[in-house]
Amino acid sequence: MLASSLRLAPSGHTRRFAPGETLLRAVRLADGLARYDFFTSSERVSATSGGVIVNIPVNAMTTAAMACIQRITLYPIKSLDGVSVGQARIAPGGSLEHDRAFAVVDTQGKFVNGKRLAEVHRLRAHFDLDTHTVTISDSGTSAPQRFRLDRDLEQMAAWLGGFFGFPVAIRQDPRAGFPDDTDASGPTVISAATLAAVSAWFPGATPQDMQLRFRTNLEISGVPAFWEDRLFGEAGTLVDFNVGGVAFEGVNPCQRCVVPARHPRSGIEEAGFQKTLATKREQTLPSWAARSRFNHYYRLAVNTRIPPSEAGKTLRVGDKVTILGVRRAKQ
Repeated sequence: MLASSLRLAPSGHTRRFAPGETLLRAVRLADGLARYDFFTSSERVSATSGGVIVNIPVNAMTTAAMACIQRITLYPIKSLDGVSVGQARIAPGGSLEHDRAFAVVDTQGKFVNGKRLAEVHRLRAHFDLDTHTVTISDSGTSAPQRFRLDRDLEQMAAWLGGFFGFPVAIRQDPRAGFPDDTDASGPTVISAATLAAVSAWFPGATPQDMQLRFRTNLEISGVPAFWEDRLFGEAGTLVDFNVGGVAFEGVNPCQRCVVPARHPRSGIEEAGFQKTLATKREQTLPSWAARSRFNHYYRLAVNTRIPPSEAGKTLRVGDKVTILGVRRAKQ
């Protein structure tokens, strides 16, 4: 978060930075004083001027002035590749328009996804939302097949059935899509710094690798790692926050499945991935996170809800993220 500006005499003053604090900028003011703005992960900020300790309370729910949306990723067909977009409209059911709007199911109506079948990771999908088309291939080993999402669902199902070796169908729900967490069906949120921090736990991994593994919708820049853990509170509460002009409710830390443990392109499972993530997550859980929400630590990113009143509004890359406060959830 960004602390309140510090106004200190520039001559003879000192500034001691605590762990987790990073100087953002120093500005000389017209009245002969200096203003210091800095990020901090602590609950209080201390500074000295002329030997006097100045403690500046920082509201734990204050957002960083630089917090903004860096990336919006939609996954038009559940479990297949995503597509980055510059903006996304809120669907009537509280999801992002086009996100998980389609799903592949078997003859019993069960999802055919990465949780069930590692083979899903071999599929490459390239979307053109303007022309309502998707081009699918088997990791380059088969000729790419192009389908229109507004009229070729049966043909696409037949091709996918041949790939999986059993009959499948394509379902569509443009109103709410097919989220994993139906109680918190809004976009999932993570920070760019979190992806960088987590990638450092796995030799050879990159932040882009983690983005592909965790498949989140909204990526925030300008904040420290795990800042998104401010977007949920204790059980029975919601965190209200805005992204641009869109109201959100932060619900809970996202419980992960087997998918992040697999290489996003080959589907080969990385030994010890889940254990390493859970162990490191527990060790690095920030002070602002509601630890009671972690019955286990294999959780990363935040599940959200978007109220019905926000349907039709638009999120854009560059939108600021502002935390408003915590309230009790309605029973």
